Amino acid sequence: MPRHAQVTAAEISRLAGVTRATVSNWRRRHPDFPAPVGGTESSPAYDLGAVQTWLAARGQLPATSPADDLRAAVRATGSGGDVPTRLLPLVLAAARMTPSDLKLLIDLPDPHLVERARQAIRPHLAEIPGTADLTYAVGEAPLLRTLLRCVADDGALRATDVLAAAELDGTNATSQYDTPAPVAGLMADLLAEAGRPYPATVFDPACGAGGLLLAAAAKGTAQVYGQEIVPAQAAQAAVRLALAGARPSVQIGDSIRADAYPALTAGAVLCAPPYGDREWGHEELAYDTRWIFGLPPKAESELAWLQHCLAHLAADGRAVLLMPPAAAERASGRRIRAEILRSGTLRAVIALPPGVAAPLHVGLHVWVLERPSPQATSPLSVLVVDAATPGTGQPHGKRAALDWPALRERVLTAWHDYDRFPDNFDPVPGVAQAVPVIDLLDETVDLTPARHVRATPVPTLPDELAAMGDELRSRLRRAATGLITLSGGQPWPPVGSAALSWRTASIADLLRGDALELLRTPAAIRGSSPIVTDPSSPRTLTAPDVLAHRRASGPADDEPTGAEVEIREGDVILPELLHNGTGTARVVDADDAGSRLGPHLHLLRPDPARLDPWFLAGFLAAEENISAASSGTSVIRLDARRLRVPLLPLAEQQRYGRAFRQLHALRTAAGLANRLADETARTLAAGLTGGALHPPGTAPPTS
Repeated sequence: MPRHAQVTAAEISRLAGVTRATVSNWRRRHPDFPAPVGGTESSPAYDLGAVQTWLAARGQLPATSPADDLRAAVRATGSGGDVPTRLLPLVLAAARMTPSDLKLLIDLPDPHLVERARQAIRPHLAEIPGTADLTYAVGEAPLLRTLLRCVADDGALRATDVLAAAELDGTNATSQYDTPAPVAGLMADLLAEAGRPYPATVFDPACGAGGLLLAAAAKGTAQVYGQEIVPAQAAQAAVRLALAGARPSVQIGDSIRADAYPALTAGAVLCAPPYGDREWGHEELAYDTRWIFGLPPKAESELAWLQHCLAHLAADGRAVLLMPPAAAERASGRRIRAEILRSGTLRAVIALPPGVAAPLHVGLHVWVLERPSPQATSPLSVLVVDAATPGTGQPHGKRAALDWPALRERVLTAWHDYDRFPDNFDPVPGVAQAVPVIDLLDETVDLTPARHVRATPVPTLPDELAAMGDELRSRLRRAATGLITLSGGQPWPPVGSAALSWRTASIADLLRGDALELLRTPAAIRGSSPIVTDPSSPRTLTAPDVLAHRRASGPADDEPTGAEVEIREGDVILPELLHNGTGTARVVDADDAGSRLGPHLHLLRPDPARLDPWFLAGFLAAEENISAASSGTSVIRLDARRLRVPLLPLAEQQRYGRAFRQLHALRTAAGLANRLADETARTLAAGLTGGALHPPGTAPPTS
C-alpha cells in the first residue's frame, strides 16, 4: 500500500471546511505550511498526512465521520487502482451481518479480520461482476476495518456512495452520467399501466451504477437485469440493487456488440443510452436482426440502442428511454423515425427542461415505446409533452429553479389521460397534444414536442378568453395604481446648497469592531447536479436569485457538510461577481430566512443594536461605492471589505433605512406592473390572432 496520498488545494478546503481563498492565504502567510509534493505549478498537490497534521495543530481539522475516514483511507491507497471495486463485496457481506457480528469482526486482530473477511465475501462474489477471484491481503486490514466501521455507523449505502465517488475520482470517466433519482423515478412511473401489475422483470442494457433499475425496484419489480461496459459501475449497480432488496443480474460488456442476455425477453425496459457514440458498431453489425426499422446511420447510435431495447421487450411491453433532443429531428434518422411511427411503436415524446440530468445544458427527451402485439390496432396519434415550455418551470434564457413535483405531476397526468383514452385526449394548452401520426410523417419527421405543442392551435372559448383578458387588465390597473402611489407621497427635499459629507468606515473596520459579521459559503468539491428541488427542503439563495430579485430557488445539498451558512432575517447579501459593472444589495426577509447561502455571495450580518440593515444595504449598493471596491476587466469582482458606509447614529440610520425600503418597494411594484403588462398584451394578442376576440370598440355580434 503506498505511504502517501496527495490532495489539491480544493480538497484541502473541503477537508478543513473553508474556502479555497483561505487555503491560498495559509500557503502565503504560514512558512510551515506543507510544501507541494506533486501536481503542477498551477495546481500543486500536497501530502495528505502532512496537511492533516498541520490542520490539526491549528485546530482547523474538523471531526471526521466514518465516511470521511473511508474516503481518506481509499485515497491513501493511490489513484487509478481498483481498490473501491474490490471493497464492494465486503460492503454487501457486512450489510447482511447482524450488528453484533459486525462489531466482533471489526474488533478482531488484523490477520483474523482479513481471514474472516475473505470467508464473508465468498458467497457474494457471484452476485458482483468482475470479482470472481477476489481476495484480501493481510496488509489491507486497516482499510477493511475502516470500511466495516463506515458500514456499521453510516450504513452500507453510504459506504457504497463513498467508494463510487473514489472510483470516479481515480478515472477519466467524466462522460459517464448517472440518471438522477427524480428523472429515474419519473421514467419508472411511465412503465405503469392502469389495471395491470407493475412489470415483474425490467432490463437496462446500459445500466451504469443502476439508477434506473433501482427506481424500478422501488416500484415493485422483483427481477432486474443490467449490462454495463464499465466494470466498476457494473459492480456498483449489482451491490446497490442487492442492498435495495432486488434480485439483480448484472453483467459486464458492450450490450450492442456483445449482448450478455441474447435470449432475454423482459416485461419492460428502462435505458439512458450513451449519446453521440459513432463507434457503436455500424459496420460490423450491418446485418443484425435487431434492426427491424432499418440499419441506423453511424451518427445515430441512440436509434441503435432503441432497437436493441425493443429486441428484448415482450409483446405489449413498454420501454422508456432518455434520449438527446437531436434524436427527434436529425435528418439522418428521419427514415427510421418514420418506420417507428408507422409501426405504432412510439407512444409519447416528453421534453424535459435543461438541468434535470447531465449534460445539464441540454433539455433531454423521454421516449415511451411499446412493442405492439400482432393483433393490436396501431395507435392513430402520439402524445407530445413540452415540459420545458415557459410557464412549466423554465423561462427563456435562464436556468430557473425547477418545481420537480409539479412538473412530474403535469407529465404523469397528461400521460395517464392519454394512455387511458388516446382517441379522446383533451390537449393541455402549451404543454401537451395528441398529434396524429399522419401529421408527423412529413418531410422531416420531426418529433420535437415544442414544435407541435406550440404550433397546434388550441381551441379557446371566446367568452373565457375575454374574461381572462378583463381579469388581467384589472390586475394591471391595480398594480399601476400601487406604482403611482409609491412614486408619489411626500417630496424628497434637498439638503441645501451643498451635499452632505460623512465620516465613513470600511466593512473591514466594522468587522474589526464587531459591528457585523462577513460570511461566505465554503467552496466544496461537488459534482454537477440537476436543479431539481423538493419544496420541503431548505432552498439555497443563489447569485442569480439576488440579481433577479427573486426568492431562493437553488437546491439544498444532498450531503450537508455542517459548514453551510443559514440565512437569517435582516442579513444583507451582495453578489461577488458584478454584471454590467453594477451591483445590488438584498435585505433578507422572513420568506428567505432559513435558506442556505449559495456560492459567490457575500453575507453581512449586522448587529441590530449598531447597524440598520436597510441603511447598510442602501449605501453598500451605491454605484460609486461598488465601483471603488471592485476590480477586474472581463470578470468584475467585488471586495466587500473595501465597501464603506457613513458613521451615523442608529436613529439616523433607521431614517435612511425607511427611505431605502420605500425605493425597494417602488422597484418591486414596477417589476410587477411590467410583468402584468406583458402577460396582458400577450393574452389579448393571442385572442385577436386566434379569432376569439374583436378589436376594442367593435360592436358584439347580435344573436
